[in-house]
Amino acid sequence: MSPDLIPFLAVCIFVVAMLYASVGHGGASGYLATMALFSLAPAALKPTALLLNIVVAGVGAWLYCSAKQFSWRVLWPFAITSIPASYLGGCFNLPPHLYRPALGMVLLFAAWRLFVRTGRQEGEIAPPQLPLAMAVGAGLGFASGLIGVGGGIFLSPLMVLLGWARVREISGIAALFILVNSVAGLLGHINSLQQIPEYAPLLAVMALAGGTIGALGGSRHLPVPAILKTMAMLLVVAGGKMFLL
Repeated sequence: MSPDLIPFLAVCIFVVAMLYASVGHGGASGYLATMALFSLAPAALKPTALLLNIVVAGVGAWLYCSAKQFSWRVLWPFAITSIPASYLGGCFNLPPHLYRPALGMVLLFAAWRLFVRTGRQEGEIAPPQLPLAMAVGAGLGFASGLIGVGGGIFLSPLMVLLGWARVREISGIAALFILVNSVAGLLGHINSLQQIPEYAPLLAVMALAGGTIGALGGSRHLPVPAILKTMAMLLVVAGGKMFLL
């Protein structure tokens, strides 16, 4: 990539981080799409996205927890199985045509369901049974490690649609879920760290700034319908990326 384009890439990373953090996400799917459009080396995409994900999910987890929009009781069954599964997924490099279309369809379907739901009030909340939560955590963890995302893009809509927690609380749960899975996924792909570009610190600073603004809004100020619409929009972007990139 031309050095002249680095400032423009940094601004795009800032915007992506702000949007994703407003719903508790780290933004990896958005970073992957953005960096691909700027023609970063393919080997650099996954580790760089995970690194930025860790930065944004870290500040997001802290801000959502400090705003008391978090439930450890709901999170831990997902996290305990997703962490080793994410590490395992990070060790694989499957051809994209084997999994991208299926994941894209799932994300687009979830986006449609969230758009349908945005005008409704939150209903009764019922956390999942322990075996189901652990099984879901393992599946989402493996998928997140495989494709280089934190897993929140899958977990958040699932929890909203099944009523496993309240919407703003789901954002806090997703942020910490993404953080631990991004760390595990990066450890499973540790050799790729040498592929991270030298301007990654600039991207990390911009991601931190955008993530802080987004998480502050999502944890304290944005109304629930706006959070759901933003989440649905991001799912459309992530789902479309599975087919186009």
